[in-house]
Amino acid sequence: MTESGSVDGVEAGCLYVVAVPIGNLRDITLRALDTLRAVDRIACEDTRRAGRLLELLGLPKRPLIAVHDHNEERKADHILRRLESGESVALVSDAGTPTVSDPGFRLVRAAIEAGHPVVPIPGVTAALTALCASGLPTDRFRFVGFAPPKAGALRRCLESVRGAEDTLLFYVSPHQLDRFLKAADEVFGGERPAVIARELTKKFEEFRRGTLAELVTDPGTVRGEIVLLIGGAPPEVAMTGDALRAVVAGLLNDGFAPSKAAREAAKRTGASRDE
Repeated sequence: MTESGSVDGVEAGCLYVVAVPIGNLRDITLRALDTLRAVDRIACEDTRRAGRLLELLGLPKRPLIAVHDHNEERKADHILRRLESGESVALVSDAGTPTVSDPGFRLVRAAIEAGHPVVPIPGVTAALTALCASGLPTDRFRFVGFAPPKAGALRRCLESVRGAEDTLLFYVSPHQLDRFLKAADEVFGGERPAVIARELTKKFEEFRRGTLAELVTDPGTVRGEIVLLIGGAPPEVAMTGDALRAVVAGLLNDGFAPSKAAREAAKRTGASRDE
């Protein structure tokens, strides 16, 4: 690899974390193309989709290893043995950047712990693609990821960030959009600004901007994968009472020490650390 970071080849025993397009194939980077062309194997969520992607990008076939939520721990051991033998492996997701609400975290961590270099090949990520064109503040943002599908868990998730001043980014599936918007309207208040970003980089890309109350009434055409962004809480809005106690209790249950739980709860809710 040159000092400028361009790929002249790939390193033996190295895991490359390669971002791929989320829709428009022309979003692939030259460095990603070079890496996918040169590695010995590709670890991917779905071998059929990865094979089709290589074909569409005009890349040569490579041995593919399926790595998904249900087999990642077991497959990580297999890939580590490949790396130890001197092979190079690229990790890709079905779309976007691996490990960002996609499989791959356990594999990356295992490779690091085993002493193998892990090299990111950056590219598109749906959350940041939506954020940069949303019109909401970008100086502070929080990626929450996929919204829980069950009503109770969804409400607890939203309440845990109600007082956060950051712009909030969620991934929402089309069939969950109506439930999500109604819950968000109840938890955050209908006046909060929000943006529905759908079909990003594709033919029917759309940004629908308004307040939560407006989007509940008229979310537009529900199709494709959705990034839903919600403006941060005004500084004076802080969580108190039972809702605040629930956030702190959850952090303690997650293993946070009391002082760290207080600091994290303040950051999430807008309440003071002393409170």
